[in-house]
Amino acid sequence: MSAPLSSLKILDFSTLLPGPFASMLLADLGAEVLRIESTNRPDLVRMLRSKAKGGSATHATLNRSKHSLALNLKHPDAVKIVQQLVGKYDIVLEQFRPGVMKRLGLDYEELSMHNPALIFCSLTGYGQTGPYRNRAGHDLNYLALSGVSNYSRRKNESPVPLGIQVADVAGGSYHTVMGILAAVVHRQQTGEGQAIDISMSDAMFSMNIFEGANWLAGGAGAQPESTWLNGGTFYDYYQTQDGRWVSVSSLEPQFFADLICALQLPETLQQTPLDDAEAQNNLKNILRKRFLERPWSEWESAFTDTDACVELVLEFPEAMDHQQFKARKMIAEVPDLAGTSQKQIASPFKFSVCKPEYRHVGAELGEHTDLVLKELGYSAHQIEQLKNDGACADNKNN
Repeated sequence: MSAPLSSLKILDFSTLLPGPFASMLLADLGAEVLRIESTNRPDLVRMLRSKAKGGSATHATLNRSKHSLALNLKHPDAVKIVQQLVGKYDIVLEQFRPGVMKRLGLDYEELSMHNPALIFCSLTGYGQTGPYRNRAGHDLNYLALSGVSNYSRRKNESPVPLGIQVADVAGGSYHTVMGILAAVVHRQQTGEGQAIDISMSDAMFSMNIFEGANWLAGGAGAQPESTWLNGGTFYDYYQTQDGRWVSVSSLEPQFFADLICALQLPETLQQTPLDDAEAQNNLKNILRKRFLERPWSEWESAFTDTDACVELVLEFPEAMDHQQFKARKMIAEVPDLAGTSQKQIASPFKFSVCKPEYRHVGAELGEHTDLVLKELGYSAHQIEQLKNDGACADNKNN
């Protein structure tokens, strides 16, 4: 059975993380993705220090199953090639600052004249409109501007940089996929293409769902360690005697009862109100002292068969080896160009009929240039001339 998105064909102009992560998700689900890469400004992810068989392991993962066409988009012949491609690849994903694609002659208005059913998704930090539209930014900036960083910290302490890119992936990549698929459904119903404007800062702003709803209804704004979820209650991390950390999130009464029972604490603590800051602070001190009395090896058995919502904070190698992720097959073997394979993080999507596809690891820059141009009808002589003129390149030229 083919993967669910095998009918989609996508031109991907994005680099680094947000766009490539989105097109990776789509490729895993069967979409045919052709990366349009610069001949002289290679994706910096190719140069990351994490190496796998001579290349970047991150690049090999983010760009698996995708083909690579290397074009100099400032060359008129390269622009012509893209205009031809949108007749076949009717979804475009781009991650340039607003106005760049227009200056190149590759904006939605121009390309939709070559294919009126085109879906054109622009993914940026601040969107196509507004005073920040041309401002540079990264994940940390979008978390800061959206208000998330301020109340996701301890009192009187600085916000902490996370080890993953929440705004880039949860805000950018996943919203891009949702936007594209929504536009695909609309096109199936109406035949219309359209432009999509995805802003990572917008997406993070929208994820303030609890605090935003409360504030807009006239409630007080969230402060550090003031809510149920940001350290204002016992919902938190606690250290054990051997220096490990555990996560405790037993907010529901039945789960909290299991927590108190597993820790062998007085049942009267079950009556501690969640909205009483002083009582919660006292409860947290009790839990801190209790967890420090034993190493995790002893606490683990106490929580194994309970619904207390207590889990050990794992190092990533421990997470990779965890029985849950093994059972869920979250590590995949992806074919490489040498005829062997690489271990990569698998797609999180599980279907009862279809399965994700992992066709090959990320390709070399321009590896499929000749193949793509031949499919467009270019002769070997014409392709060689385009390379000599600087309109395109292949991996032999880089």
